[in-house]
Amino acid sequence: MNALPAGHTVRPPRPEDAELILGLVHAYTAEVIGFADYTLDDMCDELRRPGFDLDRDAWLVLDPAGGPVGYATANGKSGSDEVDLDVVSADPVVADWLFDRVLERAREIGREGGHDGVTVDQGVYRDDTALRERVAARGFEVATTFHRMRVDHDGDVPPPAPVPGLVLRQGVDPDVRRVVHEVWNASFAGQFGFVPKAFEDWHEALDRKSIFDWTGLWLAELDGRPAGFLECTDQFADEDRGYVGHLGVLPGARGRGVARHLLRYAFHRDAAAGRVGTVLHVDSNNPTPALDLYESVGMRPVLVIDVWRARLT
Repeated sequence: MNALPAGHTVRPPRPEDAELILGLVHAYTAEVIGFADYTLDDMCDELRRPGFDLDRDAWLVLDPAGGPVGYATANGKSGSDEVDLDVVSADPVVADWLFDRVLERAREIGREGGHDGVTVDQGVYRDDTALRERVAARGFEVATTFHRMRVDHDGDVPPPAPVPGLVLRQGVDPDVRRVVHEVWNASFAGQFGFVPKAFEDWHEALDRKSIFDWTGLWLAELDGRPAGFLECTDQFADEDRGYVGHLGVLPGARGRGVARHLLRYAFHRDAAAGRVGTVLHVDSNNPTPALDLYESVGMRPVLVIDVWRARLT
């Protein structure tokens, strides 16, 4: 096990540390990609997410003066054998110390879930050379790539043209939420890193997000049957842009214009609210032709994030 530099201390983070940690994240991302990529709402939500044990699943490293120099989390996924990792530190010694901890905790999460091994994922900005080298040295390999896509709005954006038989229902109706949950599980089945959730867990996770309210959730019905859904949040409100958190279409409804209609509806809503654009993330290895769809409606990639994966026993 690596040791921390002399005089450094570590403790579990607390919700009231959100601004302190955000300063560390902003400094790190500004150095790596040229801008501060995270918001205070994001950090507050992260530190308060359901089922996340700050005492066991997160670490905050402080230098001798009490300033934050490292932060890391290990986030288990609904009892599965998959764990998402996040290590942030510009200090290579601190980063190595944190990786030792998150990897050991990931193994524990796997054992607690009854698994013989565990799959761990760490997102890495394509431009983060140091972190790429660090995870590669630990046996990680690139498993997939996510593109941050953006479209800019110059004034009003018209609503999408009607699709025969397509109706949208808003998630303010609790009954709609239950159907959306079923569509969410079914439409994302088999996609990279997806682990289904029980309705109660899915609902609580959304309900507790400060950047989300149920007016941003929509169910698409085609010929009277569930076909897809759209989830919009305020994750990029600091850039005055809307965000499509999730968009899914059931296999039997694909190829009939549902996804395109939902996308254009999101653009229309964002422009009507005065937003200057809309953002989303897409897995380049998505089994559906999602990347082509987003480019066809005017979205372009603005950031690349690779997901590095390893299998631990």
